[in-house]
Amino acid sequence: MNRYYDKKVLRELKLWQYRMLANPSFFDRLSKRFQNKMNSFIPEKIHRAITVTIKQMVRGVLYGANITTAKFNKDVSLQVRDALAEEKIRLYQKTAAAEGGITGAGGILSGLADFPLLIGIKFKLLFELATIYGYDLKDYKERLYILYIFQLAFSSPQHRKNIYQRMVSWKEQREHLPEDIHEFNWRSFQQEYRDYIDIAKMAQLVPVIGAPVGAIVNYRLIKKLGITAVNAYRMRAVEFPGKPGDEPTG
Repeated sequence: MNRYYDKKVLRELKLWQYRMLANPSFFDRLSKRFQNKMNSFIPEKIHRAITVTIKQMVRGVLYGANITTAKFNKDVSLQVRDALAEEKIRLYQKTAAAEGGITGAGGILSGLADFPLLIGIKFKLLFELATIYGYDLKDYKERLYILYIFQLAFSSPQHRKNIYQRMVSWKEQREHLPEDIHEFNWRSFQQEYRDYIDIAKMAQLVPVIGAPVGAIVNYRLIKKLGITAVNAYRMRAVEFPGKPGDEPTG
């Protein structure tokens, strides 16, 4: 990697880190209180059922996407990887927007179908990006890293900070990861994701406006996930301390 690009990446990582560690805004706190209140009305057996459903859905994608994800040459610069990643993100944004528009056009029933379809698109993108940055997806802990990226993109500010702080020291963190994916905290995973997505996707269930809302929201969600993943892999590729409390520069 050339020196100029190295400095550019470090500067962008610092700014990204600042966003990951930012305290929740008034709107964030209000939304979280509302979601917690709504969740308290949902019976425990429903929470367990949703957790199991999302767990099985995500596990299916995690173990299936690798079959169709190509291997990537390791002897490629970070600058080239970033360019390829950007191209891949744009492609998946168009795919997700089209899917959101189609399912949103049908109102509540087809809008609900968007949930598993969009999860599949998101994880397929994460698998593509992981291979672009040269990581072996046969490694179970690299698949867990993908789950961490997913949470980093779609969680409340407080949970996001906790996840980020684990990912900063990934070499040490991965030594303490559970050996069985069943031990992963699926309840927290599904609830954070559901709370984040609910508000953004609610209007997609309304006939007529559902199509444009679904297309726009999906497009933006994929962009957010892509930027999060790129920076999460950049953080491992360059000398970046990423310590909590560091101030951004530039």
